[in-house]
Amino acid sequence: MVMNTPPFIDLRSDTVTRPTDAMRAAIAAAPVGDDQYGEDPLTTQLQESCAVLLGKEAALWLPSGTMANQVALRVLARPGDEVITSREAHAGWHETGGAAANAGVQLVEVGQGGLYTCADFEAAIKPRGLPVFPPITVVQIENTHNRGGGVVFPQAEAERICAAARARGIASFLDGARLWNAAVTSGRSEAELAAPFDLVAVAFSKGLGAPGGSLLAGRRELIAAATRHRRMLGGAMRQTGFYAAAALHGLDHHRARLAEDHRHARVLAEALASRPKVRLDLATVQTNIVVFHLAEGAPDAAGFVAAARERGVLLNAFAARTVRAVTHLDVNAAQVARAAEVLAGLLA
Repeated sequence: MVMNTPPFIDLRSDTVTRPTDAMRAAIAAAPVGDDQYGEDPLTTQLQESCAVLLGKEAALWLPSGTMANQVALRVLARPGDEVITSREAHAGWHETGGAAANAGVQLVEVGQGGLYTCADFEAAIKPRGLPVFPPITVVQIENTHNRGGGVVFPQAEAERICAAARARGIASFLDGARLWNAAVTSGRSEAELAAPFDLVAVAFSKGLGAPGGSLLAGRRELIAAATRHRRMLGGAMRQTGFYAAAALHGLDHHRARLAEDHRHARVLAEALASRPKVRLDLATVQTNIVVFHLAEGAPDAAGFVAAARERGVLLNAFAARTVRAVTHLDVNAAQVARAAEVLAGLLA
């Protein structure tokens, strides 16, 4: 049965996108085989292509970004270890405690607004040799940073952090679910952004518009270990070529157009920032995510989101007075302009 739904402008996330007609055609035409036997041709092609694209030796497809992050921690850390992340990192805020439950690690948040410096990282390293301290074995960077408003992590700082980590025998992991957005904004290739890190994760179900799937890339021995952990977590699938076809189509046709999403986010952000009841630093609006805070006198986040829904705009409440909007390929310029009008009106 087909459900009749109102024509919402859906800004909850870039994960709500539906495959385009061309992507659906690619999915329908996909040759498939059993990936557990290494016989799915498009999954193999996707892994090999992404390994080259990210400048790594090998790559592994996984069903979700959360699983990619969890597998990376299981490969690089041991239960009881500490992992340094940015404040409000996806690994700690949006994976329902998976880092503790699946990898057995504890997270140490540093920095502010999704960013941190090499000095922040070094200050968080506990002295080794004392039995009361957990060893810090992984440093993680999220680029772009979701709760930070889609900010791009400065590449020079990432290089300094990874170099300092390597000198101390600490592994490095890049949560690059939206690395495609970071590449477009920074003008740097994905391989350059991923170069300092031992492991990197990317997602196909966000800006690229695929219905699912993520990928880990790194040295061959790390990807071999990741393959085993993927199986242990139930992520080994069979005819994954349907997902791989969508991902390959997204890589070929949807990467360059991410700049359009970024322009749309800027339009929305400028409309919101002009309202006195909104706190929004436009410097943080670098890609397709707009995170804004509602001042006293404005509705709280839940009330604002409910009011916006009644007027046809879908958003996410991120905290008591914090709201997130995300632009994507299913939202055009006219819809963004209409959403900006609705949201600004609610704050009049």
